[in-house]
Amino acid sequence: MFGDLMGMMGKLKEAQKKVAATKERLNTVLIDEASADGLLKVTLTANREIKSISVDDSLLEDKEQLEDYLVLTLNKAIAKATEVNETELAAVAKEGMPNIPGMDSFMK
Repeated sequence: MFGDLMGMMGKLKEAQKKVAATKERLNTVLIDEASADGLLKVTLTANREIKSISVDDSLLEDKEQLEDYLVLTLNKAIAKATEVNETELAAVAKEGMPNIPGMDSFMK
């Protein structure tokens, strides 16, 4: 029994290391998003850190329009980055989980 428990603990520690490595790798995965007309472009990492924002000069003339563009475009980029982040971390976590009877129903 204790051998099984120790094996599971080892697998959990290995899974934690893989999750940490995946989080680090996600800092290098870039998500690009642009407004529908291409006047605003943003780049985020899959860990949702903003790397760059490019604003067309025409947007600088209307503060409210620029704010609207920023909100819409950043929200779309954050949603994409979150999806990539959660998919990658879930795959690593599931892969590294020890085979505990009854846990399969929780992972679906």
